[in-house]
Amino acid sequence: MTRELLEEYTYKKMEICDLENAVYALNGNSAMIARDTVLDYRKGYPAPTAVIGIDWEKVDRIERQCENRIAVLKRECEEIEIFIEAIEDSLTRRIFRLHYIDGLPQSKIAKRLKVSQSVVSKKITLFFRIYLEQV
Repeated sequence: MTRELLEEYTYKKMEICDLENAVYALNGNSAMIARDTVLDYRKGYPAPTAVIGIDWEKVDRIERQCENRIAVLKRECEEIEIFIEAIEDSLTRRIFRLHYIDGLPQSKIAKRLKVSQSVVSKKITLFFRIYLEQV
């Protein structure tokens, strides 16, 4: 696990929300309305007739793409959460949870945990130094 992957957690969660909203809005989206011309033989000869309706194939395709991406993002977020919860040191685990999952800056974490900001910074740096040596 890298620092960059942890920092992407918040953006992945936001993307999941955006994609879920997009799937919800698909059915009422006027962009899914398609126009086509068909030949109408009801009068005995081919007469071009305009047909307007929802392109359900396009809706289904976009919905599947969004749901596949949501599944990938949720797995990646779950891996990050599991990684953070597996940190043995309680203070470091709480710092990581507040910083990477909740998205709080180090100054707010320091106030909440009643430590200095340098302690927060050092805990993060030290954890990655030790973690990278083990990997």
